[in-house]
Amino acid sequence: MRKLELHWQILIGMLVGVLFALAMVQLEWGPQFISDWIKPFGNIFINSLKLIAVPLILGSLIKGVSDLKDISKLSQMGGRTIGIYIATTVIAVTIGLGVVNIVKPGASITEATRTELVDNYKGDADAIKTQAEKQREAGPLQALEDLVPSNIFKAASDNGNMLQVIFFAIFFGIGLILIPEEQATPVKKFFDGFNEVILKMIDLIMLAAPFGVFALLAALVVESPSLDLFKALAWYAFCVLLGLSLMLGVYLLLVWVFTKTSPNKFMKGMSPAQLLAFSTSSSAATLPVTMERVEEHLGVDEEVTSFVLPIGATINMDGTSLYQAIAAVFIAQAFGMDLSLSAQLGIIVTATLASIGSAAVPGAGMVMLVIVLAQAGIPEAGLALIFAVDRPLDMCRTVINVSGDAAVSMMVAKSVDKLHEPKVKNWDDNYKK
Repeated sequence: MRKLELHWQILIGMLVGVLFALAMVQLEWGPQFISDWIKPFGNIFINSLKLIAVPLILGSLIKGVSDLKDISKLSQMGGRTIGIYIATTVIAVTIGLGVVNIVKPGASITEATRTELVDNYKGDADAIKTQAEKQREAGPLQALEDLVPSNIFKAASDNGNMLQVIFFAIFFGIGLILIPEEQATPVKKFFDGFNEVILKMIDLIMLAAPFGVFALLAALVVESPSLDLFKALAWYAFCVLLGLSLMLGVYLLLVWVFTKTSPNKFMKGMSPAQLLAFSTSSSAATLPVTMERVEEHLGVDEEVTSFVLPIGATINMDGTSLYQAIAAVFIAQAFGMDLSLSAQLGIIVTATLASIGSAAVPGAGMVMLVIVLAQAGIPEAGLALIFAVDRPLDMCRTVINVSGDAAVSMMVAKSVDKLHEPKVKNWDDNYKK
């Protein structure tokens, strides 16, 4: 198994997990066995990745910012990063609207199916609406206020506060730049070593990746809703997958045009992170692996990855934005509503802004979708129409989110002359020495 490349190991783990679950559901005690004895190992794997997400961001960002040695470089890189992220998000939402308006998946939903879906998932939809209502009641500058933590230890104790951790790390890094070098050197050496330890922990965790995704996929199969509901939503799912595929093509084109990196090299370098994103549905949990793959296999300098990727994991949600656009119009079509051009332009703006506020965890896009629906005047009860297929589609859009982060980091690295030939490190390199 170890002779195989990591992405093949993960693929085999996923396939065996699905086949194992399909065999077990034929037995009366099978689903309960997977829930009790298999699923916990998948949760342990995700938790181990989440465990090092905050330390990774603190260590890598502080090191990355302080290595710049010039605040003007930081503002230059930051401006380009945010600008490209916003541009790709607008492209993603536009693609989503184009696909859903051409295919019109909502027209295939019958009155009977709509009623069944709304009844089955009304409780889930109400819970999501309650969360979204709290966000809507916040003031216009609440997002800016929430960016600055009152207690860094409290912020670091919750992965949902990733933007606060990023703010502190950048602020701390700027402080290191501004103090005399002889005073900054010991602190910098500490974070350099700290960062290396975290990266080595990622290598060790990834040794268990095939077994972790086996457990995650097995649990997903036994917990999936009935096939009848999936069939009713096949056209909607087709639109989302088509849009996500087109967006991946946009990334490959941008990378090829701006960095001269072939699509094959990009996909080969990112495939383990993409497969992990698919298994976990969380770009935050995948962040440690994304950073390692982009730096060691795509040749982006650590100075860039440590700044661009943590920010991307929290504000760059192209897959989520595309899904929100398709879901909003699909729900409108299912209820027989004809959205005007201005309403759909409003969706572009709202989905772009909402993606910035989406947490990098499973299902967070659903909460932000409520805000998009409210802006367009679409019934929020329509959320129940898409719950049946949300989890598998969430897995797919997380792959696009992670791929977008990697593509933008390569473009930013090229623009500041920080893209070079990859230098791959094996998990036991230090041990060999």
